[in-house]
Amino acid sequence: MTPTRAPEPHPDLRPLLEMLDSQEAPALHELPVEEARAAVADMFADDGDPIAVESVEDRTIDGPAGDLPIRVYRPAGETPRPTICFFHGGGFVVGSVDGYDETCRKLAAETGYTVASVEYRLAPEHPFPAALEDCYAALEWAGEEIETLGGDRDRIVLMGDSAGGNLAAATALLSRDRGGVEPAHQLLIYPITGDITETESYEENGEGFLLERDTMEWFDECYFEREIDRGNVYARPRLAADLSDLPPATVVTAGFDPLRDDGARYVDRLEADGVPVTHYHYDDMIHGFFELFTEPVSLERAQEAHEDVARALERALE
Repeated sequence: MTPTRAPEPHPDLRPLLEMLDSQEAPALHELPVEEARAAVADMFADDGDPIAVESVEDRTIDGPAGDLPIRVYRPAGETPRPTICFFHGGGFVVGSVDGYDETCRKLAAETGYTVASVEYRLAPEHPFPAALEDCYAALEWAGEEIETLGGDRDRIVLMGDSAGGNLAAATALLSRDRGGVEPAHQLLIYPITGDITETESYEENGEGFLLERDTMEWFDECYFEREIDRGNVYARPRLAADLSDLPPATVVTAGFDPLRDDGARYVDRLEADGVPVTHYHYDDMIHGFFELFTEPVSLERAQEAHEDVARALERALE
């Protein structure tokens, strides 16, 4: 079933949407890549005090192309505990571990889990499958080493938002097919899973709600160096013929998100192939709302979503 959107976005979003609509700055897809990355970093910079966790450690692991940076967040409390391998969003082109620092701190603090945030390689310098290879390497590392950081290799969660949600789903699929580490859960926040251009929400929400159609097309052009890769099941996991034996999933979608229907179709595919799924749909929210829990926006719905996914993980892992 296709989830719907509310008659209007939540009133708390109005200042943000009005600000975005009034901006005269070039759109992301009109900027050179480095300037686009800087613009995204500035847009979501948080000047407040960071959420406190017991420790934050920047380290590197062996990646497929050399050192792979990972930031590990450890909360207070008993160990061993579940571990979240977190893959940030940004269309495979923008975004960073720094940009999602507060989100990872919040996840660690509210779930009580270790969080390992992966600085995977970005396109267009590193097109598909570079980011996926990095994320798979991070999962393998977690399976081998996370116990030394207080994590539990038998309770590893693959989590990501948007492009990161795609990478989490694809990493789960790749690990199943390779007989690799078995994640206990996949937590997908408005993920990209198939051809979004074929969905109603891509047209319905393609302008005016933060993530826009022209930017998504630019992301795709950067990510896919070869046209044939657009049909690769590890780039678009919803296209896989068989999704059985994947880890149980929690999927979050938003009513005013161009990716809404794509995420919902992935839920349907997982359920049809016997994978347990919990689906949270926020019909008055936009793409990116999961990160909007601090000033100047500070959405109550974002806090609600964090609480929902924390409860879902507790039910799945504890």
